[in-house]
Amino acid sequence: MITISSQFDGGNIDTVDTREPSNILLNIKPDHESDFYQWFYFRLQGAQGVKCRMHILNAGTAAYPDGWRDYSTVASYDRVNWFRVPTRFEDGRLTIEHCPDKGLVWYAYFAPYSGERHQDLLARALASPDCQYASLGQTLDGRELDLLTVGQPGPGKRVIWLTARQHPGETMAEWFMEGLLERLLDNQDSVARELLSKAVFYLVPNMNPDGSARGHLRTNAAGVNLNREWTGPRLERSPEVHYVLVRMEQTGVDLFLDIHGDEVLPYNFLAGCGGNPSFSEKQRQLESQFRQDLLAASDEFQLEYGYADDQFGQEALTLAANQVGHRFNCLAMTLEMPFKDNSNRPAPSEGWSPERSKKLGSTVLTPILKAI
Repeated sequence: MITISSQFDGGNIDTVDTREPSNILLNIKPDHESDFYQWFYFRLQGAQGVKCRMHILNAGTAAYPDGWRDYSTVASYDRVNWFRVPTRFEDGRLTIEHCPDKGLVWYAYFAPYSGERHQDLLARALASPDCQYASLGQTLDGRELDLLTVGQPGPGKRVIWLTARQHPGETMAEWFMEGLLERLLDNQDSVARELLSKAVFYLVPNMNPDGSARGHLRTNAAGVNLNREWTGPRLERSPEVHYVLVRMEQTGVDLFLDIHGDEVLPYNFLAGCGGNPSFSEKQRQLESQFRQDLLAASDEFQLEYGYADDQFGQEALTLAANQVGHRFNCLAMTLEMPFKDNSNRPAPSEGWSPERSKKLGSTVLTPILKAI
């Protein structure tokens, strides 16, 4: 008997009908107290050797329906190695076609980054004497908001902040942070050693642990989009942003990157603070140089596609990078990665992947060093 389940960390799907393998009917659950939905993650049991056709019926009214164009679902038999399977979007349905080789297979919008892997990431990082841990506070569901400090604060040291996964369904952001941490804590890496002689890093690998556990796309436990809360976060609504801003005010900020994924654009790109009323010529020059330095460091990066300066209009200062750039008059940017593939360097079997996200995370240390 074929069955489908999403009752696990980060899982999301509603089962409508599984009687016919060629016509399995599903719906994605909206984020709690929100209309946002697009993230899915479920497992299929009992279909080894059976050609399955799974239809997500409400895909056409998801948060970003254009994101389904040229998109392929990821699948895994071991939840370690993820590969792409044939997927098409037509008549408002997302159809996934796959004949599993094994009796248990997992499908997801992008390779998940589990709560257990997050705990492992903290443990590995804290094995280094260069890394210290602090909880910034508790989320609405009672989870700790984890902060890793790498390097020692001191006179003349530059202060660098990175946050990831404000939108919990953008799991590539935490894969990126894993790659960055691995390189930053490598005692044999000359770029990392020079960085830590000049700067201290404050890293929040997962800004939205509640949404991550609940299987949300964009919001926290209260149904709030954290990346629209940076002008005046409240503890009862967006404690995650409140805690981070309080700590930033204590440390100051010289450089800030907020790590995300974009559902629609099949490219890696940086969005700056050009829409800020306070945007300065100094910030413009810093942004331009950082983009050029990342382009030189990574063949996964490009400059042609991205967001316009006025993409978010009057909402600009509610976004993390814009608000931090405004408050601290510093280089502050949003880094976006694709859910699909990097169209400039296509790899159809894997698309954009955890491994490529990690590599970009490690590579970004090079332009950071040049920027400080």
